[in-house]
Amino acid sequence: MEKEIRIHNKSDKPDNIVLKEVLIEDECAAIEGELPSFLRGFFAYLRGNVLPMTRRAYLLDIRFFFRYLIDETGLTEARETKEIKRGEIRQVRAADVNLFLDYCRRYRKKSGDAVYVYHNDNRSLARKRSSVSVLFKYLYRDELMEKNITDGFDPIRLPKAGDREIKALDDDEVMVMLDAVSKGTGLSKKEKEFWEKTKYRDKAILVLFVTYGLRLSELRELNISSFNFGREEFRIFRKRGKETTMPLNHSVLRALQNYIENERPAADTIPESERDALFLSLQKRRLTERQIRELVKKYTGIARYGPAFGLQPAQAARDDSDFAYRARQFDI
Repeated sequence: MEKEIRIHNKSDKPDNIVLKEVLIEDECAAIEGELPSFLRGFFAYLRGNVLPMTRRAYLLDIRFFFRYLIDETGLTEARETKEIKRGEIRQVRAADVNLFLDYCRRYRKKSGDAVYVYHNDNRSLARKRSSVSVLFKYLYRDELMEKNITDGFDPIRLPKAGDREIKALDDDEVMVMLDAVSKGTGLSKKEKEFWEKTKYRDKAILVLFVTYGLRLSELRELNISSFNFGREEFRIFRKRGKETTMPLNHSVLRALQNYIENERPAADTIPESERDALFLSLQKRRLTERQIRELVKKYTGIARYGPAFGLQPAQAARDDSDFAYRARQFDI
């Protein structure tokens, strides 16, 4: 039986942030246990030089690369990733990695009776390329590889730095998105049933995203205690544990108050471990990053393809003067 993790926190960080860091450390250790022992020096290098979430991302990508070597190539005789030998890795060439990156664009995996198709955009491919590059540069530096093969990795074109899905919407699309979350416009019958229960929460999430451009992880970890409504400000913890205090936009404040007062469950009905979490699922648990990502994708999809539902962006903008959107200003 898995033991409960209890946090004795004497730092300024909220308990959920500290717990998240502990869980990431545990996950990294578990992934390392699935990889060959000759990578122990590499694991130590990651621990000392990259952030925990970056370390986890690198380890996941490298485990996936090793699984690819087993399932899709003849470069190893191993059946499990931890069984791959040092000599087999020394035989990997840049061309093999380029084939791996091409494979990652779209691949299929069978699970039970279902076949899942996975698609990665260039941003995801670039991260995988970066992970494998860090591995092979380390192996070359540590004299486990005879040459640095990373110079032969194919380049991957990326969107401009700072682009985010929700900020990439133009003015009319932002108004359509906000109209959809406020009125349920463009939702299917089933989606509308859930929307009736979560519309204030969903709107508060989208308004926070559009206004401040938060990362998914930053938004997920927001707590009730992160907000000082009297001073109209809130705290977020960014990369490297940096704490930032942000002013509360009045429209964001209104959206949050509507959610907290009209939709968020009463505190005494929420499990104690989740009581401070700002955004809760219908099961009264802190929303996961995946749940938030799917929520954002749903509404940005409606914004981009709204006309397919018979919704004209200009009409949506006129229908709801409360969401008049000042061009290029995230002041909703």
